[in-house]
Amino acid sequence: MIRRTLFAGAAALAVALMAAAMPARADIVIGVAGPITGSNATFGAQLKAGAELAVANINAAGGVLGQKLVLEVGDDACDPKQAVSVANQMASKKVQFVAGHFCSSSSIPASKVYTEEGILQITPASTNPKFTEEGSWNTFRTCGRDDQQGAVAGAFIAKQFKDRKIAILHDNTAYGKGLADETRKALNAAGVKETMYAAYVPGEKDYSALVSRMKEAGIDVIYVGGYHTETGLINRQARQQGMTPTMIGGDALVTNEYWQIAGDAGNGTLMTFPSDPRRRPSAAAVVKQFRDKGIDPEGYVLYAYAAIQIWADAVKQAGTTDPKKVAAVLHGGKPFDSVLGKISYDKKGDVTDSDYVFYVWKNGSYAEM
Repeated sequence: MIRRTLFAGAAALAVALMAAAMPARADIVIGVAGPITGSNATFGAQLKAGAELAVANINAAGGVLGQKLVLEVGDDACDPKQAVSVANQMASKKVQFVAGHFCSSSSIPASKVYTEEGILQITPASTNPKFTEEGSWNTFRTCGRDDQQGAVAGAFIAKQFKDRKIAILHDNTAYGKGLADETRKALNAAGVKETMYAAYVPGEKDYSALVSRMKEAGIDVIYVGGYHTETGLINRQARQQGMTPTMIGGDALVTNEYWQIAGDAGNGTLMTFPSDPRRRPSAAAVVKQFRDKGIDPEGYVLYAYAAIQIWADAVKQAGTTDPKKVAAVLHGGKPFDSVLGKISYDKKGDVTDSDYVFYVWKNGSYAEM
């Protein structure tokens, strides 16, 4: 009896040692990156909220290939150098995929690191064409491009304000200048020439000198290629100098923070953005989840959610998290179901369909025109 007990104990110990020696099935580490701090932190919060709920829902449904997802958050503050640092940190943590970044000036340099490190990248918000035009096998987005957005904006301005004096401003960033130039190109192609084309320095608090130049030139319409902070300040300071221009901007105004900066001067501001994702049937259940948490999934929240959702679907189809094999599935042309509706990619990693429309700000909120 003693020998049997000892043998059983030894066998149990051997099994336990073998189990301990076998590595546990690791979680899949992915990342989300954007401006968690800085003047564009409101957009970093959008990306983070979308990514966190996507990961939570995927894990609740059993994960990906039977494994749970772990989310790493990177803060680039919309600074190109910091974005490269974040990309290297993501690589050191062995992430398979990054949903990010927000600013094009961050996504483009970060993408070079991700390419070298074999990491797949889907940006929810970077619209500069160079991201995919100069990108590699690993660069994708869930949003549109500035040449698409600028074409809509330029044609609209040419039609609605052809007899007005128009100023086109930009902040010299990859996003801001890129969008301003695409809008200018479309405007000029429609036979309308702007009265003023000028750059401003982002991060300033006083744009009164720029406003004075526009006032002296008799500007009626101001198109800003830049972010909500500076656009709001320029708008407010224009009103303070007695100007009543029509303010027009791009997708970087899709945050309620714009109104907090512009105040009542924000009334009538126009901006381009795709048709409201919060109102799409494909997003209804997720929108309810967000609102039950007290979160308004405005702007790029659902675009970040969709980036992770599409990646997870592609992984399942590939049967592996290998980034190049997942990228091949994404490039395959087959549409993916997402909170944004069906999305398919061309060979560059751009979505095959975009639907930029105009919104108008009124009494603290914005809605499609």
